[in-house]
Order: sequence, then C-alpha cells, then structure tokens
Amino acid sequence: MNIYDVSERAGVSIATVSRVLNGNPNVREKTRQKVLAVMEEIGYTPNVFARGLGLNSMKTIGIMCADSSDPFLANAVYYLERELRKNGYDSFLCCTGYELKNKQNYLSLLLSKRVDAIILVGSGFLEFNREDNAYIMKASGEVPVMLMNGYLNKPNIYCTLCDDYQATFDAASLLLHQGSKNILYLYTAKSYSGIQKLDGYKAAVTKRFQTVNEDLIQCCPGTIEGARDLLLHLSENGLKFDAVIAAEDILGVGAIKYARAGGIAIPRELSIVGYNNSLLANCCEPELTSVDNHVETLSITTVNTLMRVLDGQKVPNKTTISGDLIIRNTTNF
Repeated sequence: MNIYDVSERAGVSIATVSRVLNGNPNVREKTRQKVLAVMEEIGYTPNVFARGLGLNSMKTIGIMCADSSDPFLANAVYYLERELRKNGYDSFLCCTGYELKNKQNYLSLLLSKRVDAIILVGSGFLEFNREDNAYIMKASGEVPVMLMNGYLNKPNIYCTLCDDYQATFDAASLLLHQGSKNILYLYTAKSYSGIQKLDGYKAAVTKRFQTVNEDLIQCCPGTIEGARDLLLHLSENGLKFDAVIAAEDILGVGAIKYARAGGIAIPRELSIVGYNNSLLANCCEPELTSVDNHVETLSITTVNTLMRVLDGQKVPNKTTISGDLIIRNTTNF
C-alpha cells in the first residue's frame, strides 16, 4: 500500500494526504481524521517520512547523481545542498554511476534512511526502456521525487529542466545563418537531455537543407582527447565539416584541440559551440562559445518546488527554463 491507495480510498488528492503527513494546519479536521482512518485501515505507514501519523519529518533529502566529477552534476549538487540548507534540510548524497542496478540499490538505500524526498540530478536516470523506470515511479508512491534536467510525467514526480531543444536549435540556426554548411554534432550519450539537444540540431539543419547528413552526427568518448582524436580520424577519412556543436563543453574543448593540431583557424575555418557554459569554456584558448543552461537556476527552482510540495501546495509537474548562448571567441556571431 502506498500514498496513492490512501488518496483513492479517502477520496482526496495526493497533496491533501501529503499535508496530513506533514502536519499542515490547512487541512480540515474532518478530512484529517478521514485520511488517518484510511491509513490505519489499510496499514499504511509512510516509512520515509517516519511520521507514524504525527511525528515530525526527518528534515533530510536524498540526492542522487551519476558522476560527481561531471562539472554540470557537481555544480548542481553544490547549489542543491546550499538551497536545502537555507530551508533547514540536510541531505544524503549518492553517486550511483550509470548502471541501472546501482541506481535502484541507491534509491532503496535512501528510502531506508527515511528521507523526506528524493532529488535525481541529470536525465541519465531516465532509461529508454520505460519498464526500467518503474523503481522511480514506485518510490514516488512513498515520497516526492524531483527530477532535475529530465522529464517523467507521473504523479508525485516533479521535473525542472532547461529547454535543450530550443537552445541547440538556436545555436545551429545561427551557425547556418552565418554560412556554415556542414555542422558536425558531437555527443556522448542519448539521455533525455541529449535527445532534446540532438533533435534541436536536426530540426535546424532540416529546416535549412530539408535533410540531415547522418555522418555529421557522431558519438564519442566524453574526454578532451577522445573528441580531438575522433575529429582527427573523421577528417583524415574525408569527412568535411566547417562547424562543431558539442553536447558538452568538454567535447567542444576537444574540437579546439583538433583545430590546433591541424592548423585550422578558429573561427574563420571552424566555428565551435559547446554546452553547459562550464568553467572549461573559460579555461581554453580561444574561449569557447557555449550554451548556458543555468544550473544554479535549475537547482534553486528544484528546491523551491520541493518546499512547496512538502508544504502540501499544488505545483506543476514540469517547469522549463530557457538556455542562453554565451558568445566567446570560437564563433563569429
């Protein structure tokens, strides 16, 4: 039995059940008693909240990220923990890696620690096989689940994400407008965010040329050297490209290394756009034009939404913010 069963049997919303669990005073006593009676009837005890129908919350939030060495994820965790502290909450952090079994195990671990909610950082937690996302949906039957930079339309799951599709579409359109004809797209994985970026690139190219050259879409290792070596290999094998859009800044820096190795002038002969506007974009030479997906804003919005959920307020399932192109020296925009 879970919170959905309580909601259905009591004839109230999940938000109302949440208000009762949180001891929110803005619930009529008759409704409160009705919800408590249903909980007792079906034997539902919210182990994560550990409230036993009246105890206070643990004031602790579980955070899961796949790789804390990733600049985007590391920044997100920093901002999330900062905002949670401001709201009087502690956090447990689990770095899960990318294997599904590890993600499932860590989520179970956090639930056993009696956290008040779970924040999943990054769209890497969404699997292509929908059945593999069942563990997330099951957890949302016990606690609110916040999905940062991904989207899953299910009850008690709240998503905050950047409009990666539009940001990549705009970047590709600018390159095409300034005269680029063969834009190479580099990515590392087809996560939810990755697919949105790729679709934005394809839409811009299709709008201009009616078709997409699939040879110009390349998956490569997520390292500077890996991106550099791939571009050298592609060039040596005759692939022509006059611009690069990288799904992550680290791949954009690899493209700069490739141009340096081949004596290619940036941006006159090769324009390069990265993504995330990370520290890497400022540390390379020339500095990298990059899409800023506003990781701090995403994090603050995620925590603010969570606080409203825990307070029993009605909030949207999905909140989207716009990305901004930060123009530096690898483009002629």
